[in-house]
Formats: sequence, structure tokens, C-alpha cells
Amino acid sequence: MTIRTARIVVDIFMTIFLVLSFVRWDAAAFAFHAVVGIVFSLLVVLHLFLNRKWLVSVWGSVKAGKVNEKVKRLFIVDMCLIIVWGIAIVTGFLAIPSFVFGNESFYVFGRLHGVSSRLGAVIVIIHIFQHLGQIRSYLGLKKR
Repeated sequence: MTIRTARIVVDIFMTIFLVLSFVRWDAAAFAFHAVVGIVFSLLVVLHLFLNRKWLVSVWGSVKAGKVNEKVKRLFIVDMCLIIVWGIAIVTGFLAIPSFVFGNESFYVFGRLHGVSSRLGAVIVIIHIFQHLGQIRSYLGLKKR
């Protein structure tokens, strides 16, 4: 499997698990949401690993002031995604005592998890729009 193919497969699975994580589940299905979140988290880490060369390269170019505006916008959105999804993932784990045991002292993590994950979903949509050309290319579609 090539790196390009691996990236496409990981992106497809990330999308599937992201959508599954936003499905409204009752309290009895909390475990399903937790498993989906864990798989999504692992896919995010794999996605970052597969794209690490680009991220490191662009980070160096941004710091040196040698990057065009389009790439800078892509990078800014990527950094926002890393930060926001990092918060969503960490607060998801920290909120578990609130959901499982009803421990009110962890309630704030659940709220922060909900806000950051919704913000992350909005940024993902922006990210997808930024990459529509690549997505069309992967699918073999021509630009109209």
C-alpha cells in the first residue's frame, strides 16, 4: 500500500468515525460512543503520522516567512484542527467519570468536550473545502 493510498483510507475511516461520534446515543450506548471516540483518536494520530513530513516542512517555511498565502491558510486550519481535536480527545477521556459515575466534579470536561468537538467538526468542513481539488483528483473527477 502506498502512502497516498494509506492517507485516503485513513481519511475515509476518520470521516466515518467522526460522523458516528455525532450520532445521538442514549445513556446505555455510551460505551459505543467511547469506542468510536477511541478509534477516531487513533486514526487522528495515524493521520498526523502519515502527514508529518508536510507539517514539519510547512512549519519551517511559516517560521521563516517563506510560504504562500494558500499554504499558510491550509497550515493554520490544520493547526486549529490539531489543537481543537486534541482538546476534544483529552476532555472526552476526562469526562468519563461524569458520564459513567455521575461525578459532578467532572461535568465541565463533558461540556468542554461537546463544545470542542462541535467546533472541530466545523473546522473539518473548512478543511475538506480546502482540499476539494485533491479529493476530486483522488476520485478521478475533473474540475468544472
